[in-house]
Amino acid sequence: MYLDQDQSSNALPSRAGGFELTRLLVRKAEETKECHDTEASNTCEKSQLSGGKVMIAIIIVSIICGIGFLCFLFHLHRRRTRMDKEEDFKDTQELDDYGFGPTVPSKTSKASSMPQSPAPAQMKQPTAEPRKAPPPRRCTPPFQRRFYSNPSKTPAQEMLPLDGVTVVSLEHAIAAPFCTRQLADLGARVVKVERPGVGDFARNYDTRVHGLASHFVWANRSKESLALDVKNPKDFAVLKTLLAKADVLVQNLAPGASERLGLSFDALKDEHPGLIVCDISGYGLDGPYRDKKAYDLLVQSEAGLLSVTGTPSEPAKVGISIADISAGTFACQNILAALLKRGKTGKGSHIDISMLESMTEWMSFPLYYAFEGAPGPNRAGAAHAAIYPYGPFATSGGGSVMMGVQNEREWTNLCAKVLENADLAKDERFANNSQRTKNRDALEEIILESFSTLEPEEVLARLDKAGIANAKVNDMQGVWDHPQLRARGRWTEIDTPAGKVPALLPPGAKDVNSVRMDAVPALGQHNAAIFAELGFSPAEDLKE
Repeated sequence: MYLDQDQSSNALPSRAGGFELTRLLVRKAEETKECHDTEASNTCEKSQLSGGKVMIAIIIVSIICGIGFLCFLFHLHRRRTRMDKEEDFKDTQELDDYGFGPTVPSKTSKASSMPQSPAPAQMKQPTAEPRKAPPPRRCTPPFQRRFYSNPSKTPAQEMLPLDGVTVVSLEHAIAAPFCTRQLADLGARVVKVERPGVGDFARNYDTRVHGLASHFVWANRSKESLALDVKNPKDFAVLKTLLAKADVLVQNLAPGASERLGLSFDALKDEHPGLIVCDISGYGLDGPYRDKKAYDLLVQSEAGLLSVTGTPSEPAKVGISIADISAGTFACQNILAALLKRGKTGKGSHIDISMLESMTEWMSFPLYYAFEGAPGPNRAGAAHAAIYPYGPFATSGGGSVMMGVQNEREWTNLCAKVLENADLAKDERFANNSQRTKNRDALEEIILESFSTLEPEEVLARLDKAGIANAKVNDMQGVWDHPQLRARGRWTEIDTPAGKVPALLPPGAKDVNSVRMDAVPALGQHNAAIFAELGFSPAEDLKE
């Protein structure tokens, strides 16, 4: 459609006029371009260069802003994650600091467990709340288990591995007490349940430590003594209430006693699914020997230890309660493993420790030496049965030294540098260890003749110079005064009802602040405090 003529003055130009106008504009532009071609060219180049720099600056600023924004987002993420973990940690407080079980107050400081204190500070505060079983398959995250601080510790004391773990032990003699003492060394709260008026019969073995028994002082530091007649219904109710707060139950009662009392694992597992129960007995809870009484020396005999200990004419027992100690050691080891397992599963477990099996494990080399019906090692007194010379040898003045030759190089050095008889190394009777062991009587005579003119210190000096292992034959006073133990600071003091006595730091403890070394308790010392903690009145304490 075309515009009317009367509207042309206000309308667009006609087609012909438009073409003409276009030609004029193009010509004018060409003239202008010719006039300013050089100047415009320079200006354009400058504009392009300036624009490129601006673009680079814009890109750099954008990158910096982007990085800052990402950092801000990462900070918000970490803050939210930390808050979530703190909330999760609060939710897991039904477990202890290590995922082992219900949280209980930490152990006392050393001063609070002195025997003269009627209610030591390490006792937990009274509470009427029942123990809750740990949630299945849930435990405190590892970083929180390792680094969560214990507010009861002084700055000098370290958090101990078993802080917050409660052990109840129906124990006597050595095996179970030694097990639980090791747990106490590691920070566990150990409540030792004893018979009223009598207590652990090991209290009366002797009176060598200021009137106290040597066995008892050694095996019972850092414990709380609770005197209960477990056959009395009221006292048994106290025990059952205490078990509701416990992580571990240890017992070395007479065969069948735990079943009769309703304290076996099967009797307790439904009510206390997180409880670890450790039974220590002579021969285990089943088998033909299950009801047989067992004492340390009897188990040494059953395990074959006496057959390899002593002289050719007479067997001898080991001078310490080695069967009890081995059982206590394996019990402690298994309890630690069970605590770790419960931290993962939330479930308790049953441990059945046999003194016979523990001692048999330690027989090791003699068992394999007698493999497939071969005769076992001969009894050789204090000397080694299968390596020679390896044992004690008398010196001048009634002394003696212990030495051991383990290889042919040491044998040659012994002959040349200690016995001062280099030709002896060429003697066919002593050509190797088997020959030396076979002809030990002849070799012993030669060695004793050489040492008969030398004091023990002279022999030890020659052995050290020759690079041959040796040792003094110390008595107990020699151990108390041993320079190596003193130089390493291995002795500390503990309290007892009869006063302070020295005590050796447990092997592996770097100092007194890295281990628990509290008092040896008097019988029933902690009854009042434990009764109050569990909500029982003092009037119920041991009333018949």
